Amino acid sequence: MTAPRTYRRFAHTGANFRICSNRFDAAAAEIVRQREALERYLRRHPAFGESFEPLDALPDAPEIARRMARGAAPAGVGPMAAVAGTMAQLAAEAAIADGAAEAIVENGGDLFLFCQRPVVVGLYAGETPLSDRLALRIGPERMPLAVCSSSSRMGHSMSLGDCDLATVAAGDAALADAAATAAANRVRTDDDIDATLEHIAGIEGVAGVLLVRRERIGLAGDLGELVANRDPELVVKVTRDPRSGPAG
Repeated sequence: MTAPRTYRRFAHTGANFRICSNRFDAAAAEIVRQREALERYLRRHPAFGESFEPLDALPDAPEIARRMARGAAPAGVGPMAAVAGTMAQLAAEAAIADGAAEAIVENGGDLFLFCQRPVVVGLYAGETPLSDRLALRIGPERMPLAVCSSSSRMGHSMSLGDCDLATVAAGDAALADAAATAAANRVRTDDDIDATLEHIAGIEGVAGVLLVRRERIGLAGDLGELVANRDPELVVKVTRDPRSGPAG
């Protein structure tokens, strides 16, 4: 019988992580290193942290800023919309580079997965009837893979829409995170769901998208296998930002 995975929590500068890897220290150290690099860059280039539109990184920008800019551009959002997913991927990559057999890093609902066996990702949609009932089963043949979520009702990030949950899968976490933000921004009524699915799924590099608004759910592309959530502790596992409610 395969042993269950063990996750450890790590918090840094307001961000909350759950990390599954036997190279936890390498992942945590990378989070600290990348955050410091990003903050130094934002002091030099404050517009990068303030823009709601795509913005190129400066030629001497750190790796995290370059990835954020590249991911945000096709989604049509500002670079900071990609920060959580980018940080999760960089941390997972650091663990793998340090010799880890697998790494799962979750940063406020944005995950990067690099595993040799399947992972079931619970989907938390707040107060909707569908909340806690859905999950994605991701096989190892799909990894490395990012699964990032955004919401108009949860988390501290600004949203322009009225969407309970927007989840995007992509090989690049910066893109997945930015596209999830863009999707949540676009859904203001149920009538927006189909057009948003088509738009987000049409972005190069996006593998699949799921949208939840109250009792409506929409899917496009290939997110993975949609399964019933069997984890009764999903709600307590959701990482929480100290400035807000659950970050789905």
